[in-house]
Parts: sequence; structure tokens; C-alpha cells
Amino acid sequence: MGSLARAGAGLAIGGAALAMVLAAGGITYRAWQDGPGAAVPARTPGERAYAVEVATLEPATAIPTISAYGRLESGRTLELRASLAGALVELGPSFRDGGVVAEGDLLYRIDPARLETALALAGTDLSEAEAALAEARAALELARLEARAANDQLALRDQALARQQGLRDRGVATEAELETATLARAAAEQTLINRQQVVAGDEARVDLAAITLERRRIAAADAARALDEASVTAPFAGVLAEVTAVEGRLVSANEQLAVLIDPTDIEVAFRVTSNQFARLLNDQGALRQTDMVVELQRGRQITELPAKLDRAGAEIAEDKVGRLVYARLTAPDATLVQPGDFVTVRIPERPLEGVATIPAAAATADGRILLLGEGGRLEEVQATLLRHQGDSLIVTDVPFGRQYVTARALQLGPGIQVTPVEPAPAAAETAAPAAATAENPAPAASAGDGDTIALDDARRAAIVAFIEASEKMKPEKRDQWLEELSRPEVPRATVEKFETMMAEGQ
Repeated sequence: MGSLARAGAGLAIGGAALAMVLAAGGITYRAWQDGPGAAVPARTPGERAYAVEVATLEPATAIPTISAYGRLESGRTLELRASLAGALVELGPSFRDGGVVAEGDLLYRIDPARLETALALAGTDLSEAEAALAEARAALELARLEARAANDQLALRDQALARQQGLRDRGVATEAELETATLARAAAEQTLINRQQVVAGDEARVDLAAITLERRRIAAADAARALDEASVTAPFAGVLAEVTAVEGRLVSANEQLAVLIDPTDIEVAFRVTSNQFARLLNDQGALRQTDMVVELQRGRQITELPAKLDRAGAEIAEDKVGRLVYARLTAPDATLVQPGDFVTVRIPERPLEGVATIPAAAATADGRILLLGEGGRLEEVQATLLRHQGDSLIVTDVPFGRQYVTARALQLGPGIQVTPVEPAPAAAETAAPAAATAENPAPAASAGDGDTIALDDARRAAIVAFIEASEKMKPEKRDQWLEELSRPEVPRATVEKFETMMAEGQ
């Protein structure tokens, strides 16, 4: 039996070889008959219809958003500086970088010994000035009494002189007695003038003493204020930063010891272009006090903080572009935000009515989009680009109600035959995907969508060979597409996508 089996196998191989020789001879004979210049008949392929996702242009009201990057700043920051020179004899328990203090808490104390001495000397000088003023006032009172007495003496001398003149006129008194009365009256007048001069001098001394007393009071108040300034307390609740003070260290006047930051008064400073700034203004040309959102990223977590536009910068720096704008955070969380954090701001513009929002991949850079025309052929129209919002565009001057291609590709253009495919619900809510490549093919419609075709073995094998030969495709993607191609029916979009890539040599 073994010999018969081997003989049968030899006959089969010999028969196959003879058939191949005969086939080769037939091919050679036909080539000889046709001659070297015979034309090879070409096949005329049918027109390819590409599957494209389409959506309908619907008029709506859109609210564009301006996005910018900024930095958090404190709206109230106080530099703590030494008001006088001296040694630091006491520091508050929280007087360190990052220390949290409440309003009225002790921050630091400068050695008060010299200040206490100065205050004591100022008090002594004040007492001395008060005594000098009291003495001057007493002297003035005595001088006034003496002036009053001299005035009374002058009045008596006037009466005596008048009596002597009457006696002389009657021949009773002599000229000598009249002369004596006249001299006495003149002496009394001179005494009154002297007493008035003393009163004037004493009044001036009282004024000078009062001025000296006021100066001493000012000096005493200044010494008391200096003593109070030796102990510095927090004027408001906040967090300390840039602390350089050490207990026992000598500090000079006006030396910065720390910075006190109010964590409840935080604002964000950011720059926008001139065009964006114009969109933030109201009809009167003033900045709109609109609500906005500040996004703070901590690792992979993004926290949205409410804020409100506050004001614009007063000037434009020479080395800067755009306008500087400030927004104030609404009730910021001191444990979450800190001055210096970089954030993203999103400011809503005024609504745009009668516009359409389309994926950015649906239009060219100058705003041309493809519409689905009669017979499934594409038409191209020019749209007006109003805003670029991430992966979406806000456009106008488009034929509302018409269907458009959501993602342009190199093989698509006016007049191309296409098969429209409605986008999946999840895809309709997100931006259109990028053009398909061999490394990252675009996701195709699933078999459950109903748009599937049955492939013959040759067509299926060609696509499988292309996928397996691709060196750029990720292994997980390759396995996904091979599994999809192993089904009896394959989504039409998948087949057309890979056949397009094969034709373009991708």
C-alpha cells in the first residue's frame, strides 16, 4: 500500500506540472501572436462614492467666549517696614513665611527702652513748659495789678493838679505849689507807662510759654507714637510672605521685614488683544461688568472659580501687546487660590444671533465649506467666519437648512460623489475629528448602523494586507480594524477609508 500511495502522489504532481507547462505555453503563444506593440485592454473603473459625515446648518444664537491666560494677584498687599531703628526683641508666633494672622495680632516688637526714655524726657519737658506758662501767667496778673494801681495814682495826681490850679486862680496858692502838683502828676503818668510796658512784656512771655508748652506736647505725643510703633500689629487678617525678621536682629528705619497679603481679596490680571478688548465694551465704550469664569488647574483637576470683570489697565507698556484687564474673584477660597497662580479665564461675549456653529474641520482657513447637492455631489460655498471657538467655528452668510460635510478631506471637493452619513449622537456634541491617517484612522460607523457591505475574498485580503503592512499604525488600532474586517459584513465607511488610503499611498 505504501508503494501505491507514493505512486499516486507522483502522478498528481506530474499532472500539475504538465498543466502549468501547458498554461505557460498558451500565454507565450498569445503574446507571440499579439506582437510587442499590442495594447493591453484597460478596465474602466466605476465612479467612487466617498462616505462622509454630514450635518444640517441650523440658525441659532451663539454666545462666543474669549479665552486668555492670566496670573492671580492680591488686591490688598501691605509691605511691613520698620518705622524706626532698633533691635527686634519679640516676634509673633505666626511671624514667618506662610503664617496666618488675624487682625490685631502682634507681628513684631522693637526694643522700646530708648523710646521709653525719650517719652519720659518729653514728659519732663512738658511739665517744665506747663510750669513756665503758669509762672508767666502769674507775673502777668501782678503786672496788671501794678498798672491798675499806677493808673489810680495818675487819677489822684490829676485831681490834685486841678485843685492847685483853682487855688492859684483865686490867689490862695502860689506858683510853686502848682508846679509841685504838675511834677507829681507827670511822675504818676510815667509810672503808669512803665507798668503798662511790663504788662505787655508779661503778655508776650505768656504767649511764648504757651507756644513752648504746645511744642512740648507735640514732642510728647510723637514720643508716645514712636513707642506705640515699636509694637506692630496686623491691620487686617492675611498671610505673611517674604519674612526676613529674626529675633534679636538690628533693623534700620524703613527696612522691609515682611509682606502681608489679604487672601480674601484676589484678582486676576490677563491680557487680551485689541479686538477682544473691543468686544468687552458696552455701547457707551466702558468695560462691561460681566460675570466670567476663572479655571485653576491642580494636576489633572480643574476648578472653576466665579469672577467679575473689574477694570482695565491705565496704560500700555512699550514691550507689551494688547490690553491689560483685571477681574476680581467672587468669594475666593484662601486654601485653594494663592497670588502667583497661573489661570485660564473665559469671558462670555454678547450673544450673536442668526449664526451657525460648525466643526473647525468643516471649513478651510478662509471659510469655505462643502454642501451636499443634488445627486449626492458636493458644492462649495464661502461662509463668513465670526469666531474661532476651540474646535468649533461660528459662521454666518451660509444657506441654513442645507447639509454640509463636517470634516473636509483631501479627496473631497466640488463635484465629488459622496454618500452622506449622519454623525453619531456623541460625535455630534464634540468637535469634528481630524483627517484620517495610517497612524490614527478616523472611527468608522459600526455594523449596527446598517451601512455595511459584504466583501469578496480578494478585496478583503487586499485591505487586510495593507493594514498588516502598515508600520505607523498602533498595535491596538491594527487589532481593532482586523477584527472589524473579519466580520461577514464590514461598515462601508471603513472599506472606503482604507481603499482611499491605499490609492493615495498612505
